[in-house]
Amino acid sequence: MTSFIYQKKLINEFLHKQAKLDTLKFITCGSVDDGKSTLMGRLLYEAGGILDDQLNTLKADSKRHGTQGNEIDFALLVDGLAAEREQGITIDVAYRFFSTDQRKFIIADTPGHEQFTRNMATGASTVDIAVILVDARHGVMKQTRRHSIICSSLGIKKAVLAVNKIDLIEYNQMLYQNIIEEFQEFAKTLAFDEVMPIAISALKGDNVVERSINTPWYQGPTLLSYLETIDVISSQKSNPLRFPVQWVNRPNLDFRGFSGTVASGTISEGQVIKILTSGETATVKQIILFNQKLKYAEAGRAITVQLDREVDVSRGDLIVSKNEPCEVADQFEAKIFWMSHEPSYAGREFIIKIGSSSLNAKITKIKHTIDVNTGNNISADKLSLNDCAVITLKTSKAIAYESFNTVPKLGSFILVDKITNQTTAAGMINFALRRATNIHKQSLEVNKNARNKLSGHPSKIVWFTGISGSGKSTIANALEKKLYHMDIRTYILDGDNIRHGLCNDLGFTNADRVENIRRVAEVARLMVDAGIVVLTAFISPFENERQMARSLFEKEEFFEVFVDTPLELAEKRDTKGLYKKAREGILQNFTGIDSPYEPPSSPEIVVFPEKNSVEQMIKEIFDKLEIY
Repeated sequence: MTSFIYQKKLINEFLHKQAKLDTLKFITCGSVDDGKSTLMGRLLYEAGGILDDQLNTLKADSKRHGTQGNEIDFALLVDGLAAEREQGITIDVAYRFFSTDQRKFIIADTPGHEQFTRNMATGASTVDIAVILVDARHGVMKQTRRHSIICSSLGIKKAVLAVNKIDLIEYNQMLYQNIIEEFQEFAKTLAFDEVMPIAISALKGDNVVERSINTPWYQGPTLLSYLETIDVISSQKSNPLRFPVQWVNRPNLDFRGFSGTVASGTISEGQVIKILTSGETATVKQIILFNQKLKYAEAGRAITVQLDREVDVSRGDLIVSKNEPCEVADQFEAKIFWMSHEPSYAGREFIIKIGSSSLNAKITKIKHTIDVNTGNNISADKLSLNDCAVITLKTSKAIAYESFNTVPKLGSFILVDKITNQTTAAGMINFALRRATNIHKQSLEVNKNARNKLSGHPSKIVWFTGISGSGKSTIANALEKKLYHMDIRTYILDGDNIRHGLCNDLGFTNADRVENIRRVAEVARLMVDAGIVVLTAFISPFENERQMARSLFEKEEFFEVFVDTPLELAEKRDTKGLYKKAREGILQNFTGIDSPYEPPSSPEIVVFPEKNSVEQMIKEIFDKLEIY
């Protein structure tokens, strides 16, 4: 009995001690076969994070994978996927946990292969520090630079440059120093506050946990001692209060609290706070952590806050100090890392998730991409897989923000494709654009409803889409004649006519097509606001841009007509000779030949010129249009 009570006491003391430790999240990254998984396995092993049965299995697996003598292949601890073990590379992000007397740790072991850079960026998006590995035999590789740029772009301020496999260069100090100097020269272009070089051998254990006798010339810390003592949140504690609301906590009618994690600063009982973007103020009544009541909570603490009065607070709002509010804007310069196989262009619209908010956002300009080898800026008109770029971004409404360098949690974001719901980019806000605060929407006394009343009919947009030669313009013209004779005010925006004026500076690349549709959609929005029924006849080949156009209008205003004409029929008509030129290679970027057409996913109506006459199609469209 005494023994049991004593053991229980030891367990409780251990758990109490662990609860008081802070947690450091770090990533291991670098090029393929630099030893990331091996280092992670070594740390787990040295920290006592492996159970006896796991160790026995690991030793057996190591022998099967051809290790010499009693050596252990530590990479097998974290390369959990069968495909990873077969190929000897990491594919997915592997998370592992361990603790020492000083700190708890969460490690994200990420892929080094360029094909899986997206997974690496995912792992880097939530950590405090990066451990960037370099194979001492090969030095700084292209993927080392790429991963360093990603880590810097995602706001990681402190990094370890772990020169691994130092044993395979016979602990040569000069080779080690050359690698350090090369990386430090490259890192001048990055935003790291500190890069700590450490000479290690993950396999042999040199300078990982214990100082190695093989490197008497190395005077720095061991990797573990550095990770145990590095301070990553003190700067956030000294910043003004920023508390993004993640959840409105309403367990019963008598309690309404606001839950989230303090992004920066300190929130205290009795403090007067402001809600952004509403601007309402209140006083903090109490701060709750599970079943405890706190007098204050600092950056990094997940809490629930109750206010002294009922105010309108929702998920996505930001609680700040009344005397130190942050800025509010809807246009930004940002640095992003493009993670989608599908390229993107200026004008494309996405869902942006920033802090605890989700809203629409548009890439308004691609300023340049960044060369991962040199750090130089390169002019670009599109974003391709693994590109790191500087862009300008506009959100659908003003948001409270901080630059990433000030408060990473409020300056970092992801972009999500509105159609596929896939994450396409991760990024960080550099600063708000000046025009975001200088331009305000003007309220007009004569509005759209008044103009519609004067016209005697609702304004709408009828958006015809289809390949070249499908019959869009013919059908649009016929529909306008019918509406005109019914005294309905109309105007046609035709693709060829627009190219003579508003868009005469644009070509037919994908980027120019995106911009062409953006301009047309904005003009159409003004005309619908003026009380007119607008008909557009454009190929508009991309679903993204058609969805962008749709988002500018109210639900009942946008009417999409897909003119579904087979390519063979359109090519047979070819009144302009365009298909012939495209087939001969004279005309580049021609839709249906060497440029794609994406059919609409859910148009209001589909018409078939191959089967029906123009009169029949006009009747179908008019009956469904409900103009009266």
